[in-house]
Amino acid sequence: VVSTQSTGTADGARLDIRARGLWSIMDCTYFDVRIFNPRVKSNANQSIQKTYEKHETEKKKAYLQRVLQVEKAVFTPLVMSTSGGLGREFKNTLKQLAKRKSTKTGYAEQDCIRYLRLCLSFAMVRSITVSIRGYRGRGMTAKDADEFLYCMD
Repeated sequence: VVSTQSTGTADGARLDIRARGLWSIMDCTYFDVRIFNPRVKSNANQSIQKTYEKHETEKKKAYLQRVLQVEKAVFTPLVMSTSGGLGREFKNTLKQLAKRKSTKTGYAEQDCIRYLRLCLSFAMVRSITVSIRGYRGRGMTAKDADEFLYCMD
């Protein structure tokens, strides 16, 4: 039974990303992304670390119970600030991705983390550009999706 008081169950309540095999073989992990501005008035009264924790807790309240009980999966909130900082769970996820990429490619883990952060930065710029000017072009093709997944491999 999923409690509707603390869990996102509305029609628009959906998670941003799903991945298989991140934490262990064949497990399913759901992610929800939140980007916040640490300089706004509502975040000014607390430390940056407390702000990351607050946003991670809000995401967990909204989705964790549903993902565990209904989806039978793992949930990880991906919280980052507009200044480029990452929340604790995002850092752990990035380290796990870098470890897998390092094992697969033979590059050092810190180089893989740097590469993944670079890919993330470009994805953010693309997302912001689309949200500001609107989408003007063809839909994403299978080739585009393959190129994105290649970047993440």
